[in-house]
Amino acid sequence: QVQLVESGGGLVQPGGSLRLSCAASGSNFRLYVMGWYRQAPGKQRELVATITSGGSTNYADSVKGRFTISRDNAKNTVYLQMNSLKPGDTAVYYCKVQQTGDWGQGTQVTVSS
Repeated sequence: QVQLVESGGGLVQPGGSLRLSCAASGSNFRLYVMGWYRQAPGKQRELVATITSGGSTNYADSVKGRFTISRDNAKNTVYLQMNSLKPGDTAVYYCKVQQTGDWGQGTQVTVSS
């Protein structure tokens, strides 16, 4: 089982930025496809972005051009840089190891004036 710990959430005004981090345990991080998901109140959890072991990325249409996923294999960490945030981005954000199905505990992002 991979332990995942997210951080970096908080309250931000519309148009602002946040960077989320997800630190993973173990020695196989570099082999994992990592994903960021989010779940807003009353809605299903949705995929936001993924990054492969080789660094290829994919994004939901709703965040393309605003969010950037990246990874640092030396630190066993995946990041989600979120710019031009909108109230509709408000959700709990989770990271996931795609191959194993392990999830982090989530971090709250609230976009409000």
